[in-house]
Amino acid sequence: MSDKSIIIIGGGIAGLSTGCYARMNGFRTRIFEMHKKPGGLCTSWKRQGYVIDGCLHWLTGTGRRSGLRRMWDELGALDNVQIVDNDVYLRVEGAGGSVFTLPTDIDGMEAALLSFSPADAALTGRFIEACRTLRRFDMPFGKAPELMNGWDMLKFFFRFFPMLRTFGTWNRISIGQFADQFSHPLLRTTFRNLFIPDFPMIFAIMTLCWLHQKSAGYPLGGSLAFSRGIEKRYLALGGEASYRARVKEIIVEQDRAVGVRLEDGSEHRADHVVSAADGHATIFDMLGGRYVDRAVRSYFDSLPIFPSLVHLGFGVNRTFDDMPRCVSGTILPLDPPVRIGETLQDHLWVQIYNFDPTLAPAGRTLVRAMAPADFTYWQKLKENADHYAAEKERIADEITARLDRRFAGFASQVEMRDVATPTTFLRYTGNWKGSIEGWMPVPRAGGMRLQMSKSLPGLSNFYMAGQWVEPGGGVPTAALSGRNVVQLLCRDEKRKFVTSLPGPPQAE
Repeated sequence: MSDKSIIIIGGGIAGLSTGCYARMNGFRTRIFEMHKKPGGLCTSWKRQGYVIDGCLHWLTGTGRRSGLRRMWDELGALDNVQIVDNDVYLRVEGAGGSVFTLPTDIDGMEAALLSFSPADAALTGRFIEACRTLRRFDMPFGKAPELMNGWDMLKFFFRFFPMLRTFGTWNRISIGQFADQFSHPLLRTTFRNLFIPDFPMIFAIMTLCWLHQKSAGYPLGGSLAFSRGIEKRYLALGGEASYRARVKEIIVEQDRAVGVRLEDGSEHRADHVVSAADGHATIFDMLGGRYVDRAVRSYFDSLPIFPSLVHLGFGVNRTFDDMPRCVSGTILPLDPPVRIGETLQDHLWVQIYNFDPTLAPAGRTLVRAMAPADFTYWQKLKENADHYAAEKERIADEITARLDRRFAGFASQVEMRDVATPTTFLRYTGNWKGSIEGWMPVPRAGGMRLQMSKSLPGLSNFYMAGQWVEPGGGVPTAALSGRNVVQLLCRDEKRKFVTSLPGPPQAE
């Protein structure tokens, strides 16, 4: 067992993953988390007998054939967890009762698109051809990219050579740009809502391919239960965790990170410090902006970030048996549009959790709605508590009324309402501008090829993990980031990186 110690800032997925792999490799570890529970953005919260899920729609790597499944098994994330593989990805309703349903099966997708809009057959053909080319694509897993040598790169090249041209082509076009080429308005709406419109189209294609493989299911129980599974594994490995422990400063001596100082004034020392917390707070607050170069500063000056959200949860005395079970929910038209903050929304994304009975009492259903929001507006509004509360109530009233038009009786069946805003995300996670996933790898910034360093210039014994060093964010990427950081730690400590599985060996 090593006598080397690591302090980990942040108990989200990246921090928990870092802790697990550090313990597997013999480091003494302690996580300091500002909130009272683990998970960070991968969380849920309880209201009046309902569990409001704040994160997971699908989880890449749930299938046994996925390379990432090994990581989830190492982290104990899916132990005794039932995986739900829904057959519908997205359902879009239009004016006049028109509806388009996008299946998760590639052949089903092709048939649905061609029958719905024969005029868009050529565009559909290009899209389906890309899906079929990449249908066996698996997220690279194993050695940290920073440690890959020429032989590793050559093996990677030959493994993915048949897919490289397709990957490059679709990495250069955004989801919104591709969607706008469809002649049918409902298909334009469908494709714009595959994910965030500014995202590269390759992300949507890879996601649909993983859903086709049945390797991107939904873990029953939701986000906090998932995070608790990794926390359980971390604690079983002998790791320590301190909650309600906000780090105010990273202690640096002679350009070496040697520990942290908490808000309560207490100091804690370690041989290494890993920040899996917010990137902006880490670099400019905890480190005072002393360890930045032009590249690091340019990230925060010029790179786009994921927007924050207004997140509405409804507990409804209804089963919604008539609604298909969708991976990514239903898009509903809003006519006239609804003002949410300073933005007029003409569509509303709604997730009906009729596939997860653990989130609601028997015979009832959790319904979630989300809309992008401007952080500055909500930050300013928060300065007046009465105005802030009133705006949240107005939005909840408006969305309730609109959902009542679509689902007759909805308003009278609502038993619980909850509204979270960008300032809510900031309060509980510390995320810069309330962002939900950090950097957005838009095509102009390199798309899914965008890579960042897990260290800072001039500072030793310090590493970063999570969505602020892994553009694209997301739960699997955050977990991989923690795994990769520990590989770098092992390299620097001149030891072999090892992993283990909890309990008896699991079948591959």
